[in-house]
Amino acid sequence: MIEHLTKETFKEKVFDYEVMKEWKYAGKNPCIIDFYADWCGPCKMVAPILEELAIEYDKKVDIYKIDTEKEQELAAIFGIQSIPSILFVPLEAAPQMGSGALPKATFKQLIKDIFHVETQEQ
Repeated sequence: MIEHLTKETFKEKVFDYEVMKEWKYAGKNPCIIDFYADWCGPCKMVAPILEELAIEYDKKVDIYKIDTEKEQELAAIFGIQSIPSILFVPLEAAPQMGSGALPKATFKQLIKDIFHVETQEQ
């Protein structure tokens, strides 16, 4: 299931940037964070894909959404200039940012390449 993050839940589940100086991911599974806005057409195209991925990668990859209109501080921290911007956060390595409405096959390939996680069908 996809969870919408606020500044507080982001600090708890992903990274407490107010306390930590160096990146240290707080999650137990790698995660994808979708920076979006309700008015954004490409964001609406990505939403159902992320819903499907949340089911396919249940308990393997966490998927979060951040509304850039409501959480402007988080959007600023990550330098979000265009949406959708998709942040891939592996367990041990630095996060990687992608942008634009990616097709499902691209998401699956990136999950495999960055997170080294596959679904049963692959």
